[in-house]
Amino acid sequence: MQNQVLQAFFLGRAFAEVLSEKVEDGVTNALSELGKFDAEQRENLRQFIAEVQSRAANDVTQEGAEIATVDGPVSADELQETLDKLRAEIASLKSELKNYRDNQG
Repeated sequence: MQNQVLQAFFLGRAFAEVLSEKVEDGVTNALSELGKFDAEQRENLRQFIAEVQSRAANDVTQEGAEIATVDGPVSADELQETLDKLRAEIASLKSELKNYRDNQG
């Protein structure tokens, strides 16, 4: 009987060691695959961002590029001219508002 108990003990210990190694290998492989997936997704995102930036830069440098607005497509030059006019108008209004406040105070 002593021999059977000893054999059962060693059998159980060997079983636990092998099971532990298999679980460790499985977890290691899963984490490795997760790391690879994460790295691939980061690289894909980096490439996507680079492509978007490249296309945007190409659009900006194209001569006569049109920009969509509420009123329809407008060339970049027309848009810049409109922005300059608006900035000048805002500056003028700020100046008039300051004069009004100074006269009221």
